[in-house]
Amino acid sequence: MIRNYFKTAWRNLWRNKGFALINILGLATGLTCCLLLTLYLQHELSYDHFHTKGDRIVRVIMEYKIGDSGNKGNFTSTKVFPEFRRQFPEVASGVRLSGTDRIVKYGDQTWEEQNVLHADSTFFEMFDFKLLNGTASEVLKAPNQVVITRSVAEKYFGKEEAVGKTLLLNSSQQPYLVTGVSEDCPSNSQIRFSMVASISSFGPLQEETYSNANFVTYLLMDRAESLNALQEKINRLMQKENAEAGFKVNFDLEPFTRVHLYSPYDAYTPNINISYIYIIAGVALLILVIACFTYVNLSTARSTERAREVGIRKVAGAWKSQLFWQFISESAVLTTFALGISLLLAMALLPSFNQLAGVNLSYDRFGHPAVWGAALTAVLTVALLAGSYPALVLSSFQPVKVLKGAFKNTGSGNTLRKGLIVFQFVISVFLIISTFIISSQLRFIQQKKLGYERENRLLLGMDQRLNEKKEVVKAELNSLRSVSGVSFAYESPVTIRGGYNMSGSDLGQTMAVTANPVDEDYIKVNGLELMAGTDLSAQDILDVSKEDYTQNYFHFILNESAARALGWSPEEAIGKKMYLDESRPGEVKGVVRDFHFESLHTPIRPLVLFPASWTNTAIVKIQGDHVQETISAIEAKWKQLAPHRPFTFRFMDEDYQQMYHAEMRTGRVFNIFASLAVLLACLGLFGLSAYSVRQRVKEVGVRKVLGASGLQIVALLSSGFVKLVMIAFAIATPLAWLAMNQWLRQFSYRVETGWEIFAAAGAVALLLALVTVSFQAVKAAGANPVKSLRTE
Repeated sequence: MIRNYFKTAWRNLWRNKGFALINILGLATGLTCCLLLTLYLQHELSYDHFHTKGDRIVRVIMEYKIGDSGNKGNFTSTKVFPEFRRQFPEVASGVRLSGTDRIVKYGDQTWEEQNVLHADSTFFEMFDFKLLNGTASEVLKAPNQVVITRSVAEKYFGKEEAVGKTLLLNSSQQPYLVTGVSEDCPSNSQIRFSMVASISSFGPLQEETYSNANFVTYLLMDRAESLNALQEKINRLMQKENAEAGFKVNFDLEPFTRVHLYSPYDAYTPNINISYIYIIAGVALLILVIACFTYVNLSTARSTERAREVGIRKVAGAWKSQLFWQFISESAVLTTFALGISLLLAMALLPSFNQLAGVNLSYDRFGHPAVWGAALTAVLTVALLAGSYPALVLSSFQPVKVLKGAFKNTGSGNTLRKGLIVFQFVISVFLIISTFIISSQLRFIQQKKLGYERENRLLLGMDQRLNEKKEVVKAELNSLRSVSGVSFAYESPVTIRGGYNMSGSDLGQTMAVTANPVDEDYIKVNGLELMAGTDLSAQDILDVSKEDYTQNYFHFILNESAARALGWSPEEAIGKKMYLDESRPGEVKGVVRDFHFESLHTPIRPLVLFPASWTNTAIVKIQGDHVQETISAIEAKWKQLAPHRPFTFRFMDEDYQQMYHAEMRTGRVFNIFASLAVLLACLGLFGLSAYSVRQRVKEVGVRKVLGASGLQIVALLSSGFVKLVMIAFAIATPLAWLAMNQWLRQFSYRVETGWEIFAAAGAVALLLALVTVSFQAVKAAGANPVKSLRTE
């Protein structure tokens, strides 16, 4: 019997190839979108779950406060791990990490290697990064040992054995012995590295203190259930410590496997907010719902064509249940074909999807049992849910009425189909509004005046050897015709993270600030606006470069927020005496207008720019034309100035884009798949309009005979659908407003959701509906009324 169901289903689908093709393509499109989005979600949700001890690992977050001001982030001092292990039995082990880019030399070749970590010897015992050579407990046991990844080993040594070789690191060319080779870091890991060196290579770490924070600390608990108890003990310890200090330090524990989705503080890869996971999952679900509704509408649109078939089958003795399962079989066959096509499409589109979403999903993921389980579940769900209503409708036809030609599929069935269209367009309008608002916010991020200029700025790495001759470096680079200015600083204006204390008798209070060591050209090269006072000078740099550090005297540049927090106007701040971290006495020399030195998620905080003789970054302002020739000229000059390190650069604009990596990639994914969802909704509307036109063929013929114009016929057939879209718009608008305002709250600086966005979304939805419906309406209006009136 079951075999007969499927054989008959295949014959019916083959007989109606056009209908089957449209339905298969609609479902295949929906399933393809769902498969790709499912792979993406699976990748994001699986972050760090490959570590067998992951449920026992926590990351330590530090909050440093003075008065009402403070900083919070994933930075800690060296004291946290050893002190907590001494104090709390719940801490079984831990690891401290320090990551940066390093100059690496082997033989006569030099590289600037990114993501070089220094870590405690426990690193490979805590984390499950697979070692291809070496023992986890031994590879970082002694100073000047390093473990490199497989790809780095192949790059440096080719097919030669890597273990036992010596690499020279940093500008000082300190020798490091390769003691192990690890597998490359998985793409779903928050910790990424090209090599891991022993932290003891730094020599004896600085005096144990809570305030000097330059490390990321992970703790391994004795068991996962110890988290709350450990947090309470840490809180009690810090209350005691803070009572004896002039500042407050607190530590929060973040479960390791929740960092990527729930933490506002990035790891060694950018985090993604869990809200984006919900957004993508919602889009995938809505696409599947729309695909199902499209199938229902297209199936019921053909009900009048199959009414006689059902009538004859019933007269011949077919039971209602047999007819029901016959149509369910057709749905299952069609859905299975759609799944096969969707798998092929998903594999073909995976490289493009990787580029779109900024991920690196492999074809191996298609063989994951979870993916196949989800695919088979989707097929069964779609086959039953999408096929049930058409099967019930078609199997319920009364044979007497059908065979006498009196059948009309109206009433509750017609109401349900209209309801499905309304629901589809509620989803469509919701997605259109959301797309407009998300795109507007992302465009706002790109176009907002940040208070500094980020275009045409190259960032080059500095080191100790270059700092010793930085005036020569600046003069040589400035001598190039296409270079408009050079500045040295610890960090560019895009992201400034340094945490300091600001105090002094003129301040009346002590507060935590962000500060950045800069040179005398920083304000000019980066286009900052000086509101009061004067800029730093070369003499200010000399004043802080004395051999006797206690004789240094600093001139500070505050931002507006720092002056305002102290109750000063920009003019009043000039000349005020202050200390930065108590070891840097000086006075305020100038005030710059506020600029965004962090992402737009956070408000602008107090900032201090202070002169320094040591720097980390060279900022080179170039002219906008002939960029490639300019870079080549800078490279040639750089090879003369820094033969000990390769010429590597990045644009300041790239750093800015990286801050919004999660938003940008989610926005791209959302826009593409939301557009596909809207197109699928239009396909469903096309099905219902085709059904409606078939039902009103004779009415159209009579109206034309009585003199109705083609335009009147089109308006008659379209007006009902326009009302459905307007109802959908009225329902979707408040839902989209609530959802998007919730999303926008994560940005301290955001666009306003004005009525124009909602009006534009409504207009787009109405236009799409009119174009879709008009195709069938124009076709009906142009038909010969004689044929329609003669047809029974």
